[in-house]
Amino acid sequence: MMGFDNQPQAKPAAEASGPMIFEATAEDFEDKVLRASMEKPVLAYFTAPWCGPCKQLGPIMDKAVQAAGGKVAMAKIDLDSNQELAAALRIQSVPTIFAFFGGRPVDAFQGVVPESQIQDFIKKLIQAASTAQPDAIDIPEALSMAAQALAAGDLGAAQGAYAQILSQDESNVQAYVGMIRVYIAAGHIEQAKQMVEGAPEDIAKHASFSEAKTALELAENTPKGDFAELEEQVQNNPTDHQARFDLAVALFSAGQKEVGIDHLMQIIETDRAWNDEEARKQLLKFFEAMGHADPLTVESRRRLSTILFS
Repeated sequence: MMGFDNQPQAKPAAEASGPMIFEATAEDFEDKVLRASMEKPVLAYFTAPWCGPCKQLGPIMDKAVQAAGGKVAMAKIDLDSNQELAAALRIQSVPTIFAFFGGRPVDAFQGVVPESQIQDFIKKLIQAASTAQPDAIDIPEALSMAAQALAAGDLGAAQGAYAQILSQDESNVQAYVGMIRVYIAAGHIEQAKQMVEGAPEDIAKHASFSEAKTALELAENTPKGDFAELEEQVQNNPTDHQARFDLAVALFSAGQKEVGIDHLMQIIETDRAWNDEEARKQLLKFFEAMGHADPLTVESRRRLSTILFS
């Protein structure tokens, strides 16, 4: 995942306490938590150096994990240094503990709780893991759930599902491409780029992989700054196609895909030949970036056909 600037306070807040208790960041969350949880439960403990309750809970968590004798691990994650990861998991306060198993979150709690409650939490987690079969998943069903989670913006659930699939079938194209899309959606462009550049040959030559490359290309060229100036230009001069085009690209890259598409549609309706049909060509790039099976792509293709052949 995406790297973050080091902060002086981060290390004390996430100090490791042995092989079963370690630090994790957004960069290695997939390996240290999601993939590791395919073998045993992993607790993701979100903390912060300024958090008083964390100082109280930390030693209790350490003791409980160590007492589990290697049947559970714990990753300490500094909230301040990994805010995008926390946002993806919808964490609003610290301390927060997520329990991962089979590549997905299975339980959680917030705040300081009694030591006996933590012991019960870990005991139940270990018992559930001992009877579960995380590798025996229905891949088509898992892919469908992951795609729905990604479309809904639940990046944590989507990432967990894709990691689980890849742990069972590392050459699964849809899961590999899906993971790239998760990284892009989370703003972890460098990690998405690494996956694209390091893709196995069988995956790289697949048609779906080209869609991920296009999505990455658009993300890498995301315009900086706000859109107020472009929006004002378009409002003052609705026929300023270049301003509307730039606004469409900026909105799409910022996640406002439907609005960005609408602006391109307006250009095509008004002057489809503008700038050598640049609006139509960009719209096709949007479709490829979203994926040809995406509901918004399917709907927008119908709209485009209606405009072009009316």
